[in-house]
Amino acid sequence: MTMVAFLSGAGISTDSGIPDYRGPNGVWRKDPAAEKLVAYDAYMSDPEVRRRAWRIRLDGPVLRAEPNAAHRAIAALDRTPGFAVRVLTQNVDGLHQAGGMPPHKVLELHGTARAVVCTACQARSSMGDALERVRAGDADPACTACGGILKSATVMFGQRLDPDVLHRAVGIAKAAEVFVAVGSSLRVQPAASLAGIAAEHGARLVVVNAEPTPYDALAAEVVREPIRTALPTLLDRLAPS
Repeated sequence: MTMVAFLSGAGISTDSGIPDYRGPNGVWRKDPAAEKLVAYDAYMSDPEVRRRAWRIRLDGPVLRAEPNAAHRAIAALDRTPGFAVRVLTQNVDGLHQAGGMPPHKVLELHGTARAVVCTACQARSSMGDALERVRAGDADPACTACGGILKSATVMFGQRLDPDVLHRAVGIAKAAEVFVAVGSSLRVQPAASLAGIAAEHGARLVVVNAEPTPYDALAAEVVREPIRTALPTLLDRLAPS
């Protein structure tokens, strides 16, 4: 049984219509102020930041996006005899699960945009329900249980990753025989360090990304081709049908 771990970033979902953040056409390069919308302190202290965040979510592509060939290729490898697959994703779009990966094999390092959480009582509920309230005229919907501030169930800048999720991710990185970093700039810590941990513990590190990353020098293979075609080709090589 070959253990293959994937660390996926925004680049794997751009072909599903979800823009990345730091690339040449990234959200934050086009609109630097948009970074405030995912900064915890700004979100919590400024109602206008929250109102803008909710307006953007209304028209955002995440909940409408469909998995692409790269997501489906990873799920296909998971169904291939002789392979144990785990996905560590920096994405919050849920497309790995929608593409066929069993949810228990996906660790969402930065949370999910498909749910909301109350910052006061920690109650979780559906993002869809919250957006219906926004459409009905509630520009900054509060928690229905306690009146606290609602936010997407994602890890914002200024928040720590869930220590249990990170601990499990480190364990997977250490156990992997092949570690594929796909569509990630490998610049956001601590998630990016998983690539280095995997390489240090003997994994064959493969980096599939449009631009150079800080971990390219550790990689056995670096692929710069478009992810939608490069990743299925790479995995066909790994597990020929």
